[in-house]
Parts: sequence; structure tokens; C-alpha cells
Amino acid sequence: MAEEKHRHHLFHRNKDEEKPTGAADVYSQTSEFSEITDYPSSYKTSEFSETTDYPSSYNSPPDAPDYEKEEKQHKRREHLGELGAAAAGAYALYEKHEAKKDPEHAHRHKIEEEAAAAVAVGAGGFAFHEKHEKKEAKKEDEETHGKRHHHLF
Repeated sequence: MAEEKHRHHLFHRNKDEEKPTGAADVYSQTSEFSEITDYPSSYKTSEFSETTDYPSSYNSPPDAPDYEKEEKQHKRREHLGELGAAAAGAYALYEKHEAKKDPEHAHRHKIEEEAAAAVAVGAGGFAFHEKHEKKEAKKEDEETHGKRHHHLF
């Protein structure tokens, strides 16, 4: 055992260990990024302009709402509502099982089951509400960018 080399963790090697030889030596010579300072002229950022010209349909006043961002927020909230409904429903089923399994505390488990079922219904309603809000935000976004036309007939 004393003759075996004790290997340390993956990224913590002992400084006394030998360095590998071969092709790895070539790469170890320029391992620091700070050593590279001479870039080709094609990599210089001065060739690019700081401003970008977009079509006028993309330009909006600074106080205008960002409908795409709003749509993403509603989508995230919708998914959270779905997750909450699933979790509360699973907890309600668990409490229903516990009420059968533990008759001594069955009343407590039934109350918790009903509370979890109510939370599941509420979370499902929240997810449905957010889905509706997401659709409204998408519709408003399409209207502001001219993708939807109002038909009078």
C-alpha cells in the first residue's frame, strides 16, 4: 500500500505527480488566455457598428409594453399553475390513502385531502386563466406588428 500512489480527487491532483508526456505538452504551453494578445484583423470588433437599423414596424416607443415578454411570462405562470395542480392533486390522493390506512387519524386526513383538492382546483383555474392571458398577449403582439387584420364583416 505504501508503494501505491494515492490519487486525489478528479480536479485536485498532487503536485508531486508526474506530468503526462506527448501531445498534451503542446497544449500546456499556451493554456492561459491572457497570453494570446495578437488577434487577426478580422476578429476586431471595431468593424461592427454599435447601432442596428430595424424596420419601422419593430421600433416602438420606450413606454410601449413588450408583448413577447408578457407572453413568455404568462406561459411560465401557466406551467407553474399546471405543476401546482398536479402536486396538489397528488397530495390529495396521498391523504385519501392515509385516511384509509390510518383510521385513528382519518378525520384529519380527510380534511387535508379536501384542502389539497381545493388547492388543486384553484391551481388549475390559475393555469387556465394564464393560458387565456397568454393568448391575449399573443393576439395584441400580432396586432401591433401588423400580422392580424380586423375584418368588419
